[in-house]
Amino acid sequence: MKIIKEKITLQELSEMSEKMFNSLVKAVIDIEKEIMVVDAELHADEYSFLIENGSNPKDLWGINLYPEKKDDEFVEFDSLINLRPSHGNKSRGVESKDIQEKIKKIVFKKFNYGL
Repeated sequence: MKIIKEKITLQELSEMSEKMFNSLVKAVIDIEKEIMVVDAELHADEYSFLIENGSNPKDLWGINLYPEKKDDEFVEFDSLINLRPSHGNKSRGVESKDIQEKIKKIVFKKFNYGL
């Protein structure tokens, strides 16, 4: 697991994807602290790591990153940790367009990647 507070390169992400799932890297992002954890087998492990380091559960969202894809296909909003009916999110996806935009903005900033 690796915590990303500043920047990460697409090359680093590609290397992670080759080690793990061969096309994607799982990540959990804290939309308030604008940090994320990448490179774990389970979103739940990354989620736990961020909670242990002071993140608020309501600010954490699970995503998948595809280093070989471009634009909107680079980020996939899919994780079991996103399933939170009590907070208005009733699926594995991130249903709020506002939260999706926050996530994309943070992720693309970390990679110097723009739409």
